[in-house]
Amino acid sequence: MPGFDIVAAPPVSAPTVALPPGACDAHSHVFGPFDRFPPLQASVYALPDASPDVHAATRAKLGVAYGVLTQPAPYANDPAAMLDAVRRSGGALKAVAATDSAIDDATLEAWRAGGICGLRFVEMRAPGGQRYPGSVGADQLVALAPRMRALGLHAQLWANAADHATLLPDLLRLGVPLVLDHMGCPDPARGPGDPSFGAILDAMKTGQVWVKLSVCRVSRTQPDYPDVKPLHDALVAAMPNRLVWGSDWPYVRLDPSPDAGRLLDLFAGWLGDDALRHRILVENPAALYGFPGPSKHAAA
Repeated sequence: MPGFDIVAAPPVSAPTVALPPGACDAHSHVFGPFDRFPPLQASVYALPDASPDVHAATRAKLGVAYGVLTQPAPYANDPAAMLDAVRRSGGALKAVAATDSAIDDATLEAWRAGGICGLRFVEMRAPGGQRYPGSVGADQLVALAPRMRALGLHAQLWANAADHATLLPDLLRLGVPLVLDHMGCPDPARGPGDPSFGAILDAMKTGQVWVKLSVCRVSRTQPDYPDVKPLHDALVAAMPNRLVWGSDWPYVRLDPSPDAGRLLDLFAGWLGDDALRHRILVENPAALYGFPGPSKHAAA
């Protein structure tokens, strides 16, 4: 396509440890089809060919029943590609969009009806120090909070642990559930004793903060991410009922790309507990996102 680069979405392998029925991948992305949904602005990365069909095939290979899509920055505040994927998924997908307080009530309500369950806010910076083009800062969460509460939308935050430590005390007062991307982006070199990471653990204990266990943005030590395991263990020990798992497929800006099947096996090995894995993959996403609960899948 003219104007932007397209690359193949990375393949995945089937995990060797089968997923429980009703498992959810709480963080992935769709891009395209580009003839219908071209990006709205220039991207700092090549765009993967991750259409709804490719995404569905990836979920099937992994054994994932449900998924939550996150708005990619090149689509800015237009979630049309995600809404299309949600419509086509037969109830398997929901999505998290991006917008600022200029959005009108009718549009926000239509998004909610179409499967948008949250809004994403970003404080991480692109190469060069600027916010990623198309992303929305956490200041807009403050402005949008009353309408988000009224519609039952949560806030998804991408920031590093130090920024979370600064932001969370004020954001907790808004009464909007908070979901932290990529384990809250702690610094593996500082370990679980870092005060910023401790602030995330303390915030989780309020019951208002959820954390996504997505390791590949925290460390590049593929394939086993040993420097992340102590942080992962600390999150699991602190509040296992406030954790969900996310692949981050199709891994933009990561070279080489991880393998989501390998990440699921790593997750199973780190937990070493089938009941805990079921809680994080099935029960917690059902509670947070409103997917069918484990009783439905047990009956099936």
